Amino acid sequence: MAKYKHNKKKNTAFLYEMLILELTKSILKKDMDLKNKITKIIKESFGRNTMLYQDLKLYHALSKTKNVRQTTAEKIIAEVKDIRRNLDKKSLLSEQNKLSRQIKKSLSDEVMNNFIPSYKSLATIYQIFNQNAPIKTKVLLENEIIKQMSISPEETERRKMVPIDNLVYKTFAKKFNQEYSHELLSEQKELLSKFISSFMDNSLQLKTYLNEEVARLKSELRQSLLIEEFVSDKEMLKKTKQIMAILESYKQRQPEKEMVQQIIKIQSLVHEIKHNAVN
Repeated sequence: MAKYKHNKKKNTAFLYEMLILELTKSILKKDMDLKNKITKIIKESFGRNTMLYQDLKLYHALSKTKNVRQTTAEKIIAEVKDIRRNLDKKSLLSEQNKLSRQIKKSLSDEVMNNFIPSYKSLATIYQIFNQNAPIKTKVLLENEIIKQMSISPEETERRKMVPIDNLVYKTFAKKFNQEYSHELLSEQKELLSKFISSFMDNSLQLKTYLNEEVARLKSELRQSLLIEEFVSDKEMLKKTKQIMAILESYKQRQPEKEMVQQIIKIQSLVHEIKHNAVN
């Protein structure tokens, strides 16, 4: 099938996902100025009264709908296409151009090369929305989206285990490691490394690592309860028990971004407690 050119700067959902990724990275780096700057861009660009918000909802209607009947998927696509045809394209283009300029000014053009796990799906939807794409191409691509929307949860998990392009993964991992290598504890680097590669092996290595790391953190916190100065601080004692309860709750949860962010913070806390105990 011939591929129609994909313009990332005109793909609303790609721009949104890229900003969310940059926001996550700024939080992990504890760069509050950058975090606030990106948050402001997202709120202004994707507010409920913007065309970008309206367009993003249409992308999400296709990319986030799963496990429906094929006929239902076909109806959703038809309805989404009909709504998008009636969007104010001039205003949408103006907002996309404005957002691209903000990204270039506040971040850099390099962020456009970020690896986005849903990139292929979003690029496919972009081509379906593109009125200039050949009819045959659009029909074939719509069939691909229908398959993605109507597959079972089991098939979704199986597909997640198919390795992505090795060069793309290595490039992404290299950039990520370069950014954090000098700022994180060794255990935090390892956690992030497992998290980065989790989409390649259905999170198997991440789950194994988390089982061991959560057990270690709970053990370290239990040891802290034996320190007299620590226990005498009622507020600190209360917070430690709360953290242990949070760690315990991870047994019932699947690994995801918010959990990883919480564990990174707990790793820092445990490291600080150990350091203070020794000194």
